[in-house]
Amino acid sequence: MSAIHRSLLKGGLPPMGPPGLPGLNRGGRSRGGMMGGRKDYTPVSFKNYWDSSEDVALEGGDVFRVYKRGSAGPLLLLLHGGGYSGLTWSLFAEHVSEMVECQVMAVDQRGHGDTRTTDDSDLSAETLASDIGRLVDAVYGSAQPPCVLIGHSMGGAIAVHTAYYGYVAGIAGLIVIDVVEGTAMDALSSMQSFLRGRPNNFNSLQNAIEWSVRSGQTRNIEAARVSMPGQVKNTENGCCGTVDVESSIDNNQKQNRESGVLVRSDMIPEEGGDADTSQTTESSSAPSLNESNLPVRKYTWRINLGETEKFWPGWFQGLSAKFLASSPAKMLLLAGIDRLDTELTVGQMQGKFQMQVLPQCGHAVQEDTPDRVAEVLAAFLIRHKLAPPKNDFNMSFPAC
Repeated sequence: MSAIHRSLLKGGLPPMGPPGLPGLNRGGRSRGGMMGGRKDYTPVSFKNYWDSSEDVALEGGDVFRVYKRGSAGPLLLLLHGGGYSGLTWSLFAEHVSEMVECQVMAVDQRGHGDTRTTDDSDLSAETLASDIGRLVDAVYGSAQPPCVLIGHSMGGAIAVHTAYYGYVAGIAGLIVIDVVEGTAMDALSSMQSFLRGRPNNFNSLQNAIEWSVRSGQTRNIEAARVSMPGQVKNTENGCCGTVDVESSIDNNQKQNRESGVLVRSDMIPEEGGDADTSQTTESSSAPSLNESNLPVRKYTWRINLGETEKFWPGWFQGLSAKFLASSPAKMLLLAGIDRLDTELTVGQMQGKFQMQVLPQCGHAVQEDTPDRVAEVLAAFLIRHKLAPPKNDFNMSFPAC
């Protein structure tokens, strides 16, 4: 349940991270988000990270959006958290495919992103896990390669259900990112309060991206620029924000040409320092963008997570036991050691799964530090002989 991650795991609103901390490529060069001392909140196209996007029609009228990268090696099947979309994996997919030979497929799950089903309101664990099984069968059939399931938050819970109940055959690896049964169940009562604290609408995609970074939901501007459009929809036509990305980019470029200035209206000045902890929740809900010349388009959340409350316990109840009982090689990747519950602590001491902690990042680990997550997961894949390394990848062994 990534969009309510701070409530789920820490019982409160997100602390302010460094505003607009840019992502780094493997050479350490800033990959966007800054220009002339100003932050750039312009959305970017998924095409910068993925080879293709496909709409896969399943029996019964359901159509699932998937993003693909690579064509050889094991399949890394990526499941996003609640409120996100498959685009949350964009930077990670780019990094991991440079490290190991693999093919990557990220899914917009039911009720999220550009996926459309006959019942978007059914987010039960059983339905979501069944969706994954039907989707993999439709895309690969008998030619399905060995599969490594990787899920973040709610997606981690669905990955465990998918593996435990056998919805996907040939699962060789199971990787769960920053979701633990004990802390998740303890925080259920505070989720609605967290959701009410978020803004309901945004004036533009830039406005939504800026909120994502300033609120601490994502600490990486580059990740927010590609992923946030998949989390909102246009209130005029009901389409996911991804549909408007290209027109938003074109409008900003046109505005720049007409104004004859180098600074775009979707950028704001730096506010000084690496972190502005004085930014309040209220002010971060209404960023100070100059949008007077932008087309008026209102956006709201793609999915109303508050209406899915009845499904929350089903995502997490019994999760630790199911994870430990699943047969594939397993890894638990956490943003903090405090998230580990008793059952998993015992299982980790018994060597039933590999655990890695990546401190100094938020709950959206794969967005905040996509290169580091890719390194850890690539090392896991190589260690278990699930994927061969590429020539220039030097594997670093985890600390725990």
